[in-house]
Amino acid sequence: MPTVITHAVSAAALTTAFPNRSVPRRLIILGGICAMAPDVDVFGFRFGIRYEDLWGHRGLTHSLMFAFCLSILVWLVAIPYVAGFAYRVLLWLYLFLASASHGVLDAFTNGGLGIAFLSPFDTTRYFFSFHPIEVSPTGVHFFSERGLSALESEFIWVWVPSIVFAILAVVVRWLFTRSTTRTN
Repeated sequence: MPTVITHAVSAAALTTAFPNRSVPRRLIILGGICAMAPDVDVFGFRFGIRYEDLWGHRGLTHSLMFAFCLSILVWLVAIPYVAGFAYRVLLWLYLFLASASHGVLDAFTNGGLGIAFLSPFDTTRYFFSFHPIEVSPTGVHFFSERGLSALESEFIWVWVPSIVFAILAVVVRWLFTRSTTRTN
């Protein structure tokens, strides 16, 4: 799994694709929380929940159904800060994509049992055929050579593409705004 910080970085980059009125910058933290939340399942290990179980790591909490439900719950908290139906729908879409991005990034890693994208309806675990992101070690092992190597792969395969995505989204939004201003 990528580190929780990397999951938040991808959610922050995603905000640039949405109008400020739909995802006010003060709500970026909610997107980060949605992107990090699926890893709450790691606490199950302490309670004897096995990795491959429905509630195990990368199981139900990494599914699209969990992303859907979490995004609705967080959206209900956030809608007072966004005016207008269309902007509120875009806010929900952002929260859903931020939540779903967690499983997508994890499916690009080189370890684990895969992601149960379709849980609870189908508990099959999936990986993408290309997995360049090194699984991040946990605990004290994070501060090791392996941890540094995992951060390096996250920087290359998540942070740099997130930065490029954000720059492109800002430029496209600026060009679109500029062209619509000229025609009016």
